[in-house]
Amino acid sequence: MTAKPPTAGAAPPVDGAARAGRLLGLTVADLALIDRLDVSFGAGFNVITGETGAGKSLLIDALGLALGARADSGFVRHGAEVARVTARMERAGADLVCGREVHLNGRSNARLDGEPVSAARLAEVAGPLVEIHGQHDQQQLLDERRQRDLLDGFGGLELQRAAVRLAVAAWRTNEAALQELALEPREFVRRLELAEHEAAEIDAARLHAGEAAEIRARLGAAQHGEAIAEAAAAIQEVLVGDRTDGAGSVVRDGLGVALRAAHEVARFDGRFAGLAERLAGLDAEVEDIAAEARNLAELLDHDPAAMAALEERLSLIFALERRYGDDEAAVLAHGQRMAAETVRLRDLDGERERRLGDVAALLDEVARTAAILSAARTEAADRLAQEVGQALDALGFAGSQFRVAVVRRPVEGTGTSVEVAGDAVHFDPSGIDDVIFRFAPNRGEPARPLARIASGGELSRVALAIKEVLAAVDATPTLVFDEIDTGIGGRSADPVGRSLWTLARRHQVLCVTHLPQIAAHADAHFRISKHERDGRTVTHVERLEPAARLTELALMLGGEAVEHGPDGGAAARAGAEQLLAQAAAWRATLGTASRQPAGVG
Repeated sequence: MTAKPPTAGAAPPVDGAARAGRLLGLTVADLALIDRLDVSFGAGFNVITGETGAGKSLLIDALGLALGARADSGFVRHGAEVARVTARMERAGADLVCGREVHLNGRSNARLDGEPVSAARLAEVAGPLVEIHGQHDQQQLLDERRQRDLLDGFGGLELQRAAVRLAVAAWRTNEAALQELALEPREFVRRLELAEHEAAEIDAARLHAGEAAEIRARLGAAQHGEAIAEAAAAIQEVLVGDRTDGAGSVVRDGLGVALRAAHEVARFDGRFAGLAERLAGLDAEVEDIAAEARNLAELLDHDPAAMAALEERLSLIFALERRYGDDEAAVLAHGQRMAAETVRLRDLDGERERRLGDVAALLDEVARTAAILSAARTEAADRLAQEVGQALDALGFAGSQFRVAVVRRPVEGTGTSVEVAGDAVHFDPSGIDDVIFRFAPNRGEPARPLARIASGGELSRVALAIKEVLAAVDATPTLVFDEIDTGIGGRSADPVGRSLWTLARRHQVLCVTHLPQIAAHADAHFRISKHERDGRTVTHVERLEPAARLTELALMLGGEAVEHGPDGGAAARAGAEQLLAQAAAWRATLGTASRQPAGVG
């Protein structure tokens, strides 16, 4: 299981995770054998050991869930309704908290800092912080496309790859346009006539945005013309019209009385002058309102012929909207597109000639950018081979050979090609190269592709060597290795432990292992065990103090003799002490800076 594809030079995390770092802790409840666990991890190199079936890899599965991996109801512990996992990541300010619930019915929930999110969003934010390496990932290393990505990540070639992608995309766009331009004559005539008809129909309609709403308003008003006329007359009569008793307008007469009173009082108190001005303004406003009410009533459409014309116009607008868009603006936009399509089709031959003329230049750009990328790959391949070779020497492969072959793809069949250095080569958005990792574990043997390595232990160590070399360009804070030591014997284990410890100077490293030689190099050692409680098997994880750690290493070396042997497994305990002493002595040969674990300082 992989929380994210292990890409060298990974992009920085997004949003809330932008300042996040190593894994601080993991809380698990009701997940398979685990009823309840709460474990805090240290900086640097963390190892997890324990008996087979105790749940070492289950702990990694739990972490994967918290990072957005696919959920399965089979994770839920028997007798429980829901399994819960919470991972805490280091972050400036408050920790980043990633939570996941898996229900017995198959439903799952995800949370980020307590807020509900989708599993995809959880993976987007938390996934870049942790990279989980298992035996499946070693198999991914056999994929030559993956090998090419690793080489490009090591060489920092993203800009060169982007240039090739853009050049190929431009060529493909031009090719697609040429395909579109290769119209059969009848199809050409059909398209041209259709574009001309639609453009002309919309142009002849002389639409403007909002016209349908205006017509509907006028038709609605006409349907209530009698009520509108009566209301307008009432407004006019009240404001300025003559009353039936000849006394004039109620409003204007009242305003006149008030205005005269205000003027009279203003002679004695100047404060009333302002009121007089305002009353005079009201008189003018009343006249204006009455006039507008009269005009609105007079503008009502009473002519049946005019009403029929409006309804016909509205029907036309609706018909155009049914064919060309949701409203007048959309219909007009479609008309503009059809007018432009008419111009384009009439100039089809000219456009075809222009695009055919562009083909050579576009392919030249593909060849130029691909050649630059290929040359950069060749240079990076030599450096990667040298550095991985040195790492493999430290892992016990003295005299081995590691090679990175950059091979240009020959043209096969009738596919389009470009010429680079006099050779016709096939291209795609990744360039013109196949990249093949080759390895010869023994001196004198020819280097063969990794896919032909028979030993799983050899492949595990090659994968680890590559990861150690790529650590300098990998921004992932936490690396997890789930039994990467599968197939590795005791003689090779100590170099593997050293390599993991070295890797942990740049990253936090978590490793599930069954080899004491690896565990002896840990900065923090965790033991996972299972036992019965109330008739149920439960899993327990504890961080080991020095004495308990010595016992655990002895158990890994001597088995049951340590607990049940007559001498308490004295030989195994002595062996464990020797492993710890050797690891400490090796670290003492290194400088202070190299001993500093990731995330400390």
